[in-house]
Amino acid sequence: MKHALTITREADFSAWYQEVIAEAEMAEESGVRGCMVIKPWGYGIWERIQTLMDARIKAAGVQNCYFPLFIPLSYFAEEAEHVEGFAKEMAVVTHHRLISDGKGGLVPDPEAKLEEPLIVRPTSETVIGKAMGRWVQSWRDLPLLTNQWANVVRWEMRTRMFLRTSEFLWQEGHTAHADKADAMDETLRALEMYRSFSEECLAMPVIAGEKPENERFPGAVATYSIEAMMQDGKALQAGTSHYLGTAFAEAAGIRYQDREGTQQLCHTTSWGVSTRMIGGVIMTHGDDDGLRVPPAIAPQQVVILPMLREDDGDAALLAYCEELRATLAKQWALGEPVRVLLDKRAGKATGKRWGWVKKGVPLILEIGGRDAAGGQVSVVRRDRLYREDGKVNFVGQDKDSFLSNAVAELEDVQRSLHAEATARRDAQIVRGLDSIEALTAYFGDDRRYPGWVELGWSRPTGAALEAVVQQLKALKLTIRNTPMDGEPVSGQCLFTGQPAVERIYVARAY
Repeated sequence: MKHALTITREADFSAWYQEVIAEAEMAEESGVRGCMVIKPWGYGIWERIQTLMDARIKAAGVQNCYFPLFIPLSYFAEEAEHVEGFAKEMAVVTHHRLISDGKGGLVPDPEAKLEEPLIVRPTSETVIGKAMGRWVQSWRDLPLLTNQWANVVRWEMRTRMFLRTSEFLWQEGHTAHADKADAMDETLRALEMYRSFSEECLAMPVIAGEKPENERFPGAVATYSIEAMMQDGKALQAGTSHYLGTAFAEAAGIRYQDREGTQQLCHTTSWGVSTRMIGGVIMTHGDDDGLRVPPAIAPQQVVILPMLREDDGDAALLAYCEELRATLAKQWALGEPVRVLLDKRAGKATGKRWGWVKKGVPLILEIGGRDAAGGQVSVVRRDRLYREDGKVNFVGQDKDSFLSNAVAELEDVQRSLHAEATARRDAQIVRGLDSIEALTAYFGDDRRYPGWVELGWSRPTGAALEAVVQQLKALKLTIRNTPMDGEPVSGQCLFTGQPAVERIYVARAY
């Protein structure tokens, strides 16, 4: 079967991923290493993620604000463990002016050196902590719940569009609480928000759980994540939530006077998701014809393609298509008005159809003059692109039937993509391996997509954990998380020989 892309997932998953981004017109290189231009279709998906996530954030009582892009170096120096975790990724501003070098170029002006270097925001715990220290005075000011939508810079050495870039877009929530219990409730609330958002909006099944000690956010007491399985069996950390304890509060001076008049340190949290989620959507739902976008986050859920012939019949055809568009736009699917586009651009409908197929529009309609005259439509679902004979699976039906079923069809596409991804993930989780040799053999054979392994875990710490990490590193594996579902576990930890107290997932990862 001939597909729209030149590279299949089976042949080269990494190259396929890059081709999807290019052919779906999602992003392109910017001229700066590790930075990308996000094109309208890719940014439209991010806007949908923002819209839906922002509503959930605000529903929890969190308020949006904005903090500076530049952070004084001294702010990081006050939190040694935190700065150590990001030191190798920081972009530093040292001058505020350029001058001619006398050879036709520009160089930093030695007279314009900053008194204190500025860090281009890698994350905002330090600068937001300073603000919280000013805003919190009394127990009446707590909890303080803030969030910002922003860009951040982490000078990555190995970059890949959406998954790992030097500059990326995200939201970062930062909160302060009177005690650990309240802060932990917020940490886990954010984790559940990410889990449900991923499942319900991205149609991307995830496992929510706690990260091991070695994978904690720099300076955090506990880190939690949602982990998604991509089609190549690798794991993608799609969102994190951190309980930071009181260390950040102590460094930033976030204190409050309790009801008895005593000064107390606040307990703080942070949590965030980024444009990495778009990479997850590509690798979870894409196929050999391009992207498949879940309707909840599709910038356009339905695209109507009139088969224009540049004759007198085009006016009637366009009027028919506009009536379809207007009627669809008044309907609601997945809690919002249907997003529908009438593509009136010049060009053959077939060529435009494959462009929208590669972009992953959930429903594509092709309407010819005879369809308009007979009150018919021809529609294809992006998740059911082909018939058994390999031809495009266009289904002809009368206009009224389509209009009455369009909302249900979109909702079914959303469910079907989630069900397909869940079944694939569950089929690629292996259990029952009882030795390092078995683990090595499983990931070392010729299978292309090995998936994840679920193991019993004794929760070692310190040097014992580091020894395990090194064993896994030799196999290019990492511990993803300990799932939150709390199912009972028995037997021994195959790494330590100690009784298992919980389960972990081990996988190769992005």
